[in-house]
Amino acid sequence: MDMNYFVKTHGLGNEYIVLDKENINFTLTKKAIQRICNVNFGIGSDGILLKVQSNKANFGLRIFNPDGSEAEKSGNGLRIFCKYIYDYALTNNKVFSVETKGGIVEANIIETSNKKAKLISVDMGKAIFNSKEIPTNFISNEVIGEKLEAYDKQYEINCVSIGNPHCVILKRELKIDEIKKYGKIIENHSQFPNKTNVQFAKLISRNEVEILIWERGAGFTLASGTSSCAVASVLRKKNLVDNKVKIKMLGGELLIEIDDNWNIKMTGEVRQIAYGTLSDELIEDLNK
Repeated sequence: MDMNYFVKTHGLGNEYIVLDKENINFTLTKKAIQRICNVNFGIGSDGILLKVQSNKANFGLRIFNPDGSEAEKSGNGLRIFCKYIYDYALTNNKVFSVETKGGIVEANIIETSNKKAKLISVDMGKAIFNSKEIPTNFISNEVIGEKLEAYDKQYEINCVSIGNPHCVILKRELKIDEIKKYGKIIENHSQFPNKTNVQFAKLISRNEVEILIWERGAGFTLASGTSSCAVASVLRKKNLVDNKVKIKMLGGELLIEIDDNWNIKMTGEVRQIAYGTLSDELIEDLNK
């Protein structure tokens, strides 16, 4: 590959740029991440996936939000990264492991099209409900059905970690304007020391849920893998869904499976958008 080669791929409308740390000649600073992700001055993206070395798994991955902050884990980001690994022949295996800051996960390329990965399943680890491990500042051991003041509203919230923190709120009706207004307030609430992702969820049946997503560090998002896992886990905890749940988002659908030990498997499609090389002029600006 050429130096500073990139691939841009989306998972249900949640788009990421993939870079290889060994194949870039600039430092991926907070400023550089913001510039590359900017739709006017860069390529435009919901984040950057950086391939790094790992001593614990087949591949290492660091995940950056468009504001330059680092995420522990991303479900869509993981599937996009795994497609990159398979499509560009960095492995011949359809099953391999990836180390993230939120833990090591196993990926499985389930379906291909023209020798490119299309449908990918990822073991997302365990759902963690312990309040301090999520983490939250709530006194209770678990945050299920707790009250949270968000400006002029009070929400009943449910919190879980999928390697990163989530706050799930059950709603009878989903309103985009509402999550855009209150998502940022909840994300930055003092009860969440590391901030939090936010989901509004509407239960359709024991096997189907609709959700809206406010992603920590990114804002309103069409789709999110860890958010889907979080919603399915919380609703399973409340015995409102079965162990296999279809999560419907504005960007598309994911199948989430949860076993009796709270191990989570996520399955969904990913599609490449574009590939190319970051220009010398962009690199020059990044190095200023």
